[in-house]
Amino acid sequence: MDSIPNLYRTLLLCFGSILLSFGSFSQEANLDTIATIKKYQKEAETSIRNQDFDNAIVNLTKANKLVSKSKNDELKAEIQLEAAELHYYLQNYEKASLDISKAVSLLNNFENEEKLGHAYNLNGLILTQLGKVSEAETYLKEADKLFTKNNDEQGQANVILSLGLLELKKQNYKAAVNYFDAGIPLFNSYNLSYQEAFSYIKKAEGLLNLEAGATKNSLSQASISLANGMQIVDSKPYPRLQAEGYKIASYIALRQNNYELAQQYIDLYETQKDSLQQVYLKAISKGVDADSNILDLNEQIATQQSELDKQKKSINFGKMTTGLSIALIVILSLLTLSLYKNNNLRAKANELLQDKNNELQLAKEKAEKASLAKAQFLSTITHELRTPLYAVTGLTHLLLEENPMSHQKEHLNSLKFSGEYLLSLINNILDLNKLEANKVEIEKTTFSLKKRINDVLIALKKSADDRKNNLHFEFDETIPSSLVGDPLKLSQILINLIGNSVKFTQNGDVFVRVKKLEETKSKVTLHFEIEDNGVGISKKKQKSIFETFSQASLQINRKFGGTGLGLSIVKNLLELMGSKIHLESQLGKGSKFWFNINFDVSEEIQEEKNPKNVIYDVDYVALENRKILVVEDNKINQMITRKILEKNKMKCMVADNGMEAIKLVEENEFDVILMDIHMPGISGIEATQKIREFNKQIPIIALTAVTIDENLDDFYRAGFNEIIPKPFKTEEFFEKIYRTIEAKIFPVKN
Repeated sequence: MDSIPNLYRTLLLCFGSILLSFGSFSQEANLDTIATIKKYQKEAETSIRNQDFDNAIVNLTKANKLVSKSKNDELKAEIQLEAAELHYYLQNYEKASLDISKAVSLLNNFENEEKLGHAYNLNGLILTQLGKVSEAETYLKEADKLFTKNNDEQGQANVILSLGLLELKKQNYKAAVNYFDAGIPLFNSYNLSYQEAFSYIKKAEGLLNLEAGATKNSLSQASISLANGMQIVDSKPYPRLQAEGYKIASYIALRQNNYELAQQYIDLYETQKDSLQQVYLKAISKGVDADSNILDLNEQIATQQSELDKQKKSINFGKMTTGLSIALIVILSLLTLSLYKNNNLRAKANELLQDKNNELQLAKEKAEKASLAKAQFLSTITHELRTPLYAVTGLTHLLLEENPMSHQKEHLNSLKFSGEYLLSLINNILDLNKLEANKVEIEKTTFSLKKRINDVLIALKKSADDRKNNLHFEFDETIPSSLVGDPLKLSQILINLIGNSVKFTQNGDVFVRVKKLEETKSKVTLHFEIEDNGVGISKKKQKSIFETFSQASLQINRKFGGTGLGLSIVKNLLELMGSKIHLESQLGKGSKFWFNINFDVSEEIQEEKNPKNVIYDVDYVALENRKILVVEDNKINQMITRKILEKNKMKCMVADNGMEAIKLVEENEFDVILMDIHMPGISGIEATQKIREFNKQIPIIALTAVTIDENLDDFYRAGFNEIIPKPFKTEEFFEKIYRTIEAKIFPVKN
């Protein structure tokens, strides 16, 4: 067994003794290798132009194998860029993405801005096809900067085409058409017929997708654009564009109600598409075979032998040279055997890795589907619960207003408490669902922190008094009086934390402390503490207390109530605001929650006069005899809303749907409209948009059970002045009606 290592050592010593002799020829060998790579690259370019993809991919594979052993990184980048372009044309986008990433990484080390711009543009096209539009836009903008800097108008034209394809992918059809229009004359001037034809065809697709009324005669313009593109394609070997043209032609024929012609074009498209797919798959398969073919190792041995023959002619070492040549062949043979075995092992490892990747992908898809299903279920169930809950809370309010007997009033108050508790639970579920679906955004508003916290404490004072707790507020007076941040989300965090301490403390104290940690000219870092001397939390439960539906124990859940959603919402909101919640607690001695958060500093205060859920200032006399239109399809909800309004001496009319509401507004004068959103026929949003076409002044309030899918900004853009979620607190209901009428809050203009 020791003889084999000895043989290796002997051969290596012999081989090392002639390295100096062969050194003079290493540079020549390197030049020969580069020449071979360039030859393969040239043959690949010619094959691509002739649509001979099989030969192109084989030549690029050979070039890539040789260049991988070279130290010429710029040449490596060129080969990777060529390969990425070929695989992009073959619609093998995953492989193209791998190649272009390597090319970009290498090109960033050189000052070849022309090739780097080309690489960025190609990467943008590949990412567009993979659906990664944000990354694609970034690379295309970088490409445009490089071409603009170097006055490369042809490069800029290619980026314009790429941006058009990106906007088409994003369904921004008007912007896409504008880009194609900008690129067509440039491609024509540079005789870039492929890009020109492609732009015409894609422009036709964009025009077909424009919304009705966005542009006049869009169908006619699409037909003209397609005809211009196909005129170029018919004179060139562009089968891919020809297939694309057939597809657009079928769409145009369908829009013209010429179904027979549409079917003919669809058949041509399918035939051409299948033919191209076979060509692409054959070429990709050829590349895979060439990449894994073990015969390439023999080519490398033959190349090495040829170089050895050249060296033998130049050096006259006689028998020693012959012996050393044999030794070199033996070493290369052993290397070949080793590489062969290594390739087999690598192939098996790749198969196992691919199987594992497939399993992980399936697991990821299942998890995403489960998450989506959960979000949709929670959104639907919370929305559906609001309608019957509105009836419960509304009827309870009406019954309490009718001077019930004392024992009836006790039952009604219990019913009111249960309804408000259920509403709070639904709101928490909806908030958490929005946070998990990344549909919550941080706003920037100027506010007074001290006033905001005082308002929260006022709102929680009754709960604290009911449990015989004392609220203590310690505020650092060096904190700037005016900050910029999201006061509503901060209030939500504090209400949950302080409310949590109040709930789990009896006959005790709750401390709210705010301290300044550091301050610069434009920013301040604050430390918030909420501490109580209540029941406390065990060490074990502290690890999971911020998880959804988690509480300290089942006994605490039964005693104090709640579902454990509040702290989960706090955790998610703070993470959204760039902070983190911390907890210190001991059973029987109380708990302390704390977090640090940054705010911008403002010079002026623009605090809203009436923060949500705090104090309601309504002049009920001013609301008397006001004419209200209630638009609602649910008969029970109609009755409840109407009675609540009429009890406060307001005049009320009811519309069962959106169309009836539009007609009533045209025929009558109203002080305000309460508009439901989800109705048969046209929705409340559509009805509001139609009313705004002829009446821009009348206040319209959305009275709806909002869901996670509804963006409140869309309501304001549609023409609503205010939003009242159902079910509502009666005080908040009248406060918003009063404020909307008196303050003349107008809708957001587009």
